[in-house]
Amino acid sequence: MCLAIPMKIINIANGVAKCEATGVFRDVNLHLLEKDEINVGDFILVHLGYAIQKVNEPDARTCWDTYNAMQVAGDLANDSRKPNNGG
Repeated sequence: MCLAIPMKIINIANGVAKCEATGVFRDVNLHLLEKDEINVGDFILVHLGYAIQKVNEPDARTCWDTYNAMQVAGDLANDSRKPNNGG
């Protein structure tokens, strides 16, 4: 499964955006969105280092909340499978 992660643009220089999502920073190539107006403060979906779509902030936050819920559910499932070493 492949995921695109929503990230907020912090700055832009030479077709590359410095982006942030949940405390993680990445340089993202903007060339696939050359025809779109992209500005600092915008949210974009990032896949394999490339911006593939501009999104609005509420949708980006919904994605982050969903990813966090999936992580928690996965952690709970993994914890329930661990053998009980207590007495």
